[in-house]
Amino acid sequence: MTARLGLGTYRCLDVAEAALMAASRGADWVDTAPNYAGGRAEASLAVALAAYPNLCVSTKVGFVPAGTRHIGVRAGALSAADAQRGYCLTPDYIAWQLARSKLMLSRVPDLVFVHNPEHACPDGEITGRLYNAVLALEEACSQQIISAYGVATWRGFSSGLFDVPMLIELAIKAGGPNHHLCAIQLPVSLVHLVPIAQALDGHGPLADALAAGLEVFASAPLHGGEIPGLATPELSELIAPGKTSAESALAVVASAPGVKRVLLSTGNPEHWMGAVEAVGRPPLSPDVLRRVVDVLGT
Repeated sequence: MTARLGLGTYRCLDVAEAALMAASRGADWVDTAPNYAGGRAEASLAVALAAYPNLCVSTKVGFVPAGTRHIGVRAGALSAADAQRGYCLTPDYIAWQLARSKLMLSRVPDLVFVHNPEHACPDGEITGRLYNAVLALEEACSQQIISAYGVATWRGFSSGLFDVPMLIELAIKAGGPNHHLCAIQLPVSLVHLVPIAQALDGHGPLADALAAGLEVFASAPLHGGEIPGLATPELSELIAPGKTSAESALAVVASAPGVKRVLLSTGNPEHWMGAVEAVGRPPLSPDVLRRVVDVLGT
């Protein structure tokens, strides 16, 4: 595969234990957010990041952890209304959260994603919200507070609220031709097959990201653990004969055009090593991917 396996921490019961497990078995990337693990995920990762200095980490801005809302308000970075909503992408809050993430992680994150910018966004305001966030992150890059940023979304692309060309346009407007937008993150799985079907036809977020030179992080590749129960033995045999349904599902995601990193949430060493093997195999052919799409639909 051309993709690499990374640890996603959204569903990890013990973030520190999962990160140490994955890093000790060759993981080079871990993805997190301030609101994961009840607001403790970033701090929990500090031990693994210290023990494995070459382990890269991405975090996010947008959602406000419940435990830090009063702190943000007292610091003047967050309005009471935004604190109550639990979501904010104002420049002051982004700057405050970047500093806090650095403190919690005990290091500068390698990449910062705008987290689900579509969340509770009033109609017609997504462009302005995204631009303000991108502008704040470009400012952070110019001040060498961070080095790169991206956009992580659950339904922004699938709903048509925004696309990769729009993100590139906003990044150029905010940061010029040498902008620091370098990645997108979106769900790709046997449940979320539309991005793969689109990419096979040369369009959609995966194809657009590949053309623009953006890294693609595929989230929820097993759809919260539901995929193994959904993939039939016949489908698994079509994808990867002799492999488990989970490994077959991961092979599809890792073979998707443009996907560079597959984020798996697990603290189980056996599951991790099975995923490493599945993602590390030669990519499935476009013909096999098309057959999967034909069988499951989009």
